[in-house]
Amino acid sequence: MNDFIINFCIFRFVVCQHISTLLTSLRTKENTMKKILPVAALCGIFFIGCGGAQEPAAEAPAEGGAASELVSGYDLAKGKEIYMADCASCHDEGVLNSPKTGDVAGWTARIDQGMETLIQKSIDGYNDVGNMPAKGGNDALTDEDVADAVAYMVNESVAK
Repeated sequence: MNDFIINFCIFRFVVCQHISTLLTSLRTKENTMKKILPVAALCGIFFIGCGGAQEPAAEAPAEGGAASELVSGYDLAKGKEIYMADCASCHDEGVLNSPKTGDVAGWTARIDQGMETLIQKSIDGYNDVGNMPAKGGNDALTDEDVADAVAYMVNESVAK
């Protein structure tokens, strides 16, 4: 915090000096751009420096929690890629009564059936309450790809 205050005071002093010089030169209209650019550059550097704090790290799934137990052994990063390419078009919006990814209430009864059942229904297809085409309509996916995508959706959809 002290560094911020010191930098702000220095910035304020320098900017005030440049602004006063700038206003004087604007009155004379001599080399206006040469006077504006250094002040603009200095302001830009200061404001970039203000936002220089590191972004907070993404939350990792809780160790030992319900999600980690359900999805252990699956490649969630690969599952996310597959989800984005093949599953999101339905599961982001709930198309054809599909459970929306992240909707805990919509996934609870399905998750209660167990991962094996969820994965098998996703591989074979399912037509009852919703309309799940086999492998999400992409026959090029392997059973392992489907399992990873299902694990990703479950991980995003359990109470944390």
